[in-house]
Amino acid sequence: MTRSTTFSRPRWWSSPSGKVLHGVAVGALALLLGCDAPAGTFEPIFLSGRAVEPDGDSLFAVTARDAGALVVYARSGQVRDTLGLGILHNPDHVQIMNDRWYVSDVDAGQPAIVILDRAGRLQRRVSLAGIATQAHQFAVLPDGAIVVEGSEGRLLALRGDSVSTFAVVEVGRRPSLLLGAGGGVLHAIPDQTITLYNGFGNIRWRAEWPWAQTAFVSDVGEDSRGRIHFLAGVAQNNTFIAYSVTPGTGEVVRWSEEQRESSFVVDRLGAIREATGRWLRP
Repeated sequence: MTRSTTFSRPRWWSSPSGKVLHGVAVGALALLLGCDAPAGTFEPIFLSGRAVEPDGDSLFAVTARDAGALVVYARSGQVRDTLGLGILHNPDHVQIMNDRWYVSDVDAGQPAIVILDRAGRLQRRVSLAGIATQAHQFAVLPDGAIVVEGSEGRLLALRGDSVSTFAVVEVGRRPSLLLGAGGGVLHAIPDQTITLYNGFGNIRWRAEWPWAQTAFVSDVGEDSRGRIHFLAGVAQNNTFIAYSVTPGTGEVVRWSEEQRESSFVVDRLGAIREATGRWLRP
């Protein structure tokens, strides 16, 4: 498929080094030709537009909004478990931390973070009403603190019943994205910056937003190897592209071809491909 020249290529697309980074080993081309590709060679990173949460290097979880559940897959693509039935209502974002599933949810218009144990039993429901400006954007720190975006340019840390300022941030024109990554919090402000904070709210690195304003970046996730991926929509072509940034600097180093489906996988070498067969949808 021909790449868009306007909507979603990184601003530095014409750089020869960028083109070299997009090339991968020839052997990776065969990974997704069908359902018989070796299961250990790739993992899902986005399924139906939602980021996939790895649990170690062999299990992967993604929310199923229609079912009101969290679905856990084996690397082979087989469903290992379905959690949260009767507990979750409109789940979206999920992160695992300290053997607990943290899932964003909205019930009767009330946003919350639902905490489940590994077996799917409800541990706690943390209300975000009056605290978070976005219902489904959060990050969990190793100590269990939940970081959300509050009003007036602040990231807030929820610990038990207390709420404190985690970091003072810029206010963007579009909704921000949050991700628990590298033991800290990644905060992406569309058209402005991508920042990785450590667990104390100090900046590890900050990178300028690498995409044109016409690209709509809708989600961000981290794979089992710690690589960070962004999902972007190309409105002109009604297609999607997935990008990878380095966890150490935020530099965009790889990207996929444009695809009609918003489901993608990544292989061990970092090449991003369209999901097919067992990984097409959750």
